[in-house]
Amino acid sequence: MAEIAAAYIGGTAVQTDSRPVHNPAHSHEIVGLAAHCGTAVVDQAVRAAHAAAAEWAAVSPRDRKRLMREAAVAAMADFDALTTLLTREQGKVLWESALDLAGAPYLLHECSKLIERVVAEDVTENERGRFIVRRRPVGVVGVIVPWNYPVLLAFNGIAAALAAGNTVVVKPPELAPIALTKTVTAVAAALPPGVLNVVPGDGAETGNALAGHPLVRRILFTGGVVSGREVMRSAAQNITGVGLELGGNDPALVLSSAVVDDELVKGLRHSAFTCSGQICFAIKRIYVHRSHYRELVDALVDAVNEIAVGDGLNPESTIGPLITQHARQRVQRLIDDAAASGATVRQLGRKVDPSTWDEGHFLLPHIVSDIAQEAELVAAEQFAPALPILAFDSEEEAIRMANDSEFGLAASVWTRDDDHAFEVARQIEAGTVFVNVHRAGASDHTTPFGGVKQSGIGRINGWASIEEVTDVQTLIRRDDAASLPGPH
Repeated sequence: MAEIAAAYIGGTAVQTDSRPVHNPAHSHEIVGLAAHCGTAVVDQAVRAAHAAAAEWAAVSPRDRKRLMREAAVAAMADFDALTTLLTREQGKVLWESALDLAGAPYLLHECSKLIERVVAEDVTENERGRFIVRRRPVGVVGVIVPWNYPVLLAFNGIAAALAAGNTVVVKPPELAPIALTKTVTAVAAALPPGVLNVVPGDGAETGNALAGHPLVRRILFTGGVVSGREVMRSAAQNITGVGLELGGNDPALVLSSAVVDDELVKGLRHSAFTCSGQICFAIKRIYVHRSHYRELVDALVDAVNEIAVGDGLNPESTIGPLITQHARQRVQRLIDDAAASGATVRQLGRKVDPSTWDEGHFLLPHIVSDIAQEAELVAAEQFAPALPILAFDSEEEAIRMANDSEFGLAASVWTRDDDHAFEVARQIEAGTVFVNVHRAGASDHTTPFGGVKQSGIGRINGWASIEEVTDVQTLIRRDDAASLPGPH
């Protein structure tokens, strides 16, 4: 039986047109069918959320926390089956799919802890009057997420929005919508009708209809820069607030004081090649002091050569395929261009199953050294298992090259001198700069995360997420108007 990702609106499944979802490891295989929600269906979902908004905002903090924690339990239903399903539709290995899905219950539970703080009011009383500063839910929040970590990224927004008293409409990614849609539906069924809704579809119609709807008061979008601009354009019609977590071209700086040991090499490998490099804040380029250059390149070549590429369901696989054939062809062109310009290109790793290799969008990992800063493989976000490594002679040069990018999502500094690492980190143009690590787990859910430059607007995680989905309201009674300038 084919898996179905149906729209779920106001507590009810809604029938729509559907489109097939393919397995990137076996492109001929149809994993299931996903709804394609047109403008009318999106309007229905937004209106259902709008109708439920006032009642949900009025739910007591105690009851809202209870409902969110019951929803967290519902998110765990069919966890093992959904893990397999997510790997089939997205391609990544099973442990990554499990991590992705575990984000839903975790974030619902963690954000429920913030509810008392959300409803707390800051009251000031003095001889001049009484002032109250409080936060109000914005109303309907639209959440649009990409295919690489769809569940975790969606619930970053969903959980915060619900905790703050908002209702939500989710648009899953077109390429990997099924596991997320099923998870959202299970969570929505544990909440009052209309509080949480899901509308699968594409970006051009479904996403733009959601971002441009006049009853949506906030859009939380995670994805590419080009799509982010479209979301902003649609949202601007109604002056709808946007939070954008966009692409990154994250640099890692290995300083002269670093030691090229197993811990450092495996840390770089993990960040650059997890999910086949298809993570917004994976390491995309490494800058290493020239005194360590050959040593690090050789060590990374050996480490990356251990990677096994294959179907994510196969326990032998270290990484899976790229999401589409177009993505594979694009990065292959970047690699070929680098080789043609004189860079040293090493194709590494092994094929888990050579007999089915051509069925999927597989690409062996590549290390590219002796490459110019101007090369497109360095300047672009590869979003693939192809890692350029460049040498620098001074820290000033390293910082300049790291900042020579339109992106500014994350970065990392690697050294045995923590104090100096933080000095260097302060000079890097990125929303987050890690020290001696560079991966998702190192970005604590309570610390703000987001990009600068073309990597985004706004912040997520913990209280920062709450700030994205609430409006500040000030209530004032001022007794001594005569103290103000001007006539009275």
